[in-house]
Amino acid sequence: MNKKTTRVIGLMSGTSLDGLDLVCVDFHQSDTLDYQIIASDTFSYSDDWQQKLKTAFHFNATEIEQIHLEYGRYLGDQVNRFIRTFDVSNVDFVASHGHTIFHKPDEGYTLQIGNGQSVANLTNLQVICDFRTQDVEMGGQGAPLVPIGDRLLFSEYSHCINLGGFANVSFDDSDGNRIAFDICPVNVILNQYADQLGFDYDENGHLASEGEFNLELFDTLNAIDFYSQTPPKSLGMEWVATYMNPILKSFALDAKSVLRTYVEHIAVQIATVVSSERSSILLTGGGAKNKFLVKRLEALTSSKIVIPSNEIIDYKEALIFALLGLLRSQNQVNCLRSVTGAKKDHSSGLIFTPETF
Repeated sequence: MNKKTTRVIGLMSGTSLDGLDLVCVDFHQSDTLDYQIIASDTFSYSDDWQQKLKTAFHFNATEIEQIHLEYGRYLGDQVNRFIRTFDVSNVDFVASHGHTIFHKPDEGYTLQIGNGQSVANLTNLQVICDFRTQDVEMGGQGAPLVPIGDRLLFSEYSHCINLGGFANVSFDDSDGNRIAFDICPVNVILNQYADQLGFDYDENGHLASEGEFNLELFDTLNAIDFYSQTPPKSLGMEWVATYMNPILKSFALDAKSVLRTYVEHIAVQIATVVSSERSSILLTGGGAKNKFLVKRLEALTSSKIVIPSNEIIDYKEALIFALLGLLRSQNQVNCLRSVTGAKKDHSSGLIFTPETF
């Protein structure tokens, strides 16, 4: 059977604010689905954009609408830059995650800025975006959305764990249902304390390895209610500001000791989720490059931890949002009720075509 090939540019901007991830991927479909990454890159945010995205959840409605449009134009410009840089052609569409400003599914709303029509007009390409809103409207968490991609593209692993701004996990339960949820904050906390020491991030976990472990802080973190809740469940920056940051600030510890203790907290929370000796874990996201964190995780679990190529570590989420766009373009399921808690499986995402003036 001849394979159908669809070329997609996937965009991902995570809560750690280290930049906009872009990937151009060819999906090949016949009886099976496989992919080939054609080009990938991360475009770092300017200090101005970092500050805007970091503080946008304090904006009023008018300011939110303005940054939604402005960020859409920014995304369009970056897609065009990516296309020029890698001489990419024959793109079928762009799939954009946007950037999460609000995520309070229990209160019935979520917002990823990055106006799709602006991206479509600037790139002259079809754009698929806003993958989370419909799921929240259906009673779901609107997150995580990556698990459908884990199932379709990385089925050889029992667990897929991404260590980005937050750690999230995806796996099939004993009944074959895909289960996924956020585990705990990761780089949103680690980067925050690395910044206090004059670094963008804690390279290889070196700063944390020099800190002193604090048992009282460790126990306080592990007692947070979120960890005893059953899935589906997800985290957002508002949760960090409301629950996590006040705890960390209440302890008069130096930044390295907070980092050391928090790394242990991350490792314990992940090890608690992945308890089976037969587990094989695909570990991706920026945190997979934190050698100290990985070392602590390996010490706390007997699972086999697989760290893939840098291309998959860095661009797995952008790749999977490209896949979400592919599924949406075919009106196939890209949100699983077993993951998000929505009323039913569904195909989510808004589709924008370039306007002619």
